Amino acid sequence: MMRFMSTAATYREQQSQPATPTRLLRKPVVLERLGFSDTTLWRLERSGQFPRSIRISANAVAWREADIEEWIRQRVQERA
Repeated sequence: MMRFMSTAATYREQQSQPATPTRLLRKPVVLERLGFSDTTLWRLERSGQFPRSIRISANAVAWREADIEEWIRQRVQERA
């Protein structure tokens, strides 16, 4: 019984905490974080080696920050 109560309490705590909002990063920010040129980013995305952008308006695209961070983590793990 005690175990269930602690699990339920943990679940309630998790539900009461606001989730981290998803940030969208525009191209200049992504390029700055990665140190890539615009062309390199385009080539990687086209070849499926980089997360796909999201169209956020008629003339603007962005990437989910979590996708970019995960892509970086994977590259670091490959080198380790």
